[in-house]
Amino acid sequence: MHKRVNLLVVGICLLLAACHQDEKPVASVSLPDKKPAMMEPFRFHKMIEVAPGNDFDVLSWGRGSSAVGSFLILHSDSTNMKYTTTTGDLDGIIVDVYNADMDMDGNPEILIQAKATDTTNYAVIYAFEFNNDKADKLDFPKLTKSQKQGYRGNDNFYIQDGKFMREFPIYTGNGKDATPTGQKRLLQYGLRDNEFTVQQISKDSTSTSTKKTVSAPVTSTSSSTKTTSSKKKKKHTEEQNTPHHKKKKKHHHSEE
Repeated sequence: MHKRVNLLVVGICLLLAACHQDEKPVASVSLPDKKPAMMEPFRFHKMIEVAPGNDFDVLSWGRGSSAVGSFLILHSDSTNMKYTTTTGDLDGIIVDVYNADMDMDGNPEILIQAKATDTTNYAVIYAFEFNNDKADKLDFPKLTKSQKQGYRGNDNFYIQDGKFMREFPIYTGNGKDATPTGQKRLLQYGLRDNEFTVQQISKDSTSTSTKKTVSAPVTSTSSSTKTTSSKKKKKHTEEQNTPHHKKKKKHHHSEE
């Protein structure tokens, strides 16, 4: 009886081994991890999900030129079944898109960063605040004269603590001779009554070095003035003593 059971077990094992040998390994298929290419006339696309069912698709489009065109902001409010489109002229190429709520009113702001084609304003920001199906255009402030000192582009924008941050390296010199100083200027943008507020966070030494350059000659001039004044005083004293001495000699000669 035991022999029959053993023979049965051995037969089952041989049958399983034969079936395993007949099985062919399934080839693994690796899918390419690449984004689908944009179809003309579109060049850029980024989807931002503000909340479930509340999405913004930002696109740029245009034929014949890569430097100019238009942008589209497609707002999909699938919860309330509302779909709106916001468009505008685009100068340059879209670099990135950001979402914030800088004034903390519950209405999202969509900020589009584009790289300009001129050499004056390297970064252009197109900003909108969305209140339900209404889009309010916001005027992004240009750099002031002091903020623009040493500016040569290479902006880095990001969102931090609900604020829109802008950081860029500082250069010295003009044109091709401009060289980086190793310092960076950091600006913080907020929103109040649909108007941007700007605050410089970093403390670069652009103005400090200028003050040092001016103060050095002032100290030197002051020292030189003191030395000259001292010499004049000494000379004046000698001139006063010399005639008086000669006068005494002349008077003594007349008495003789």
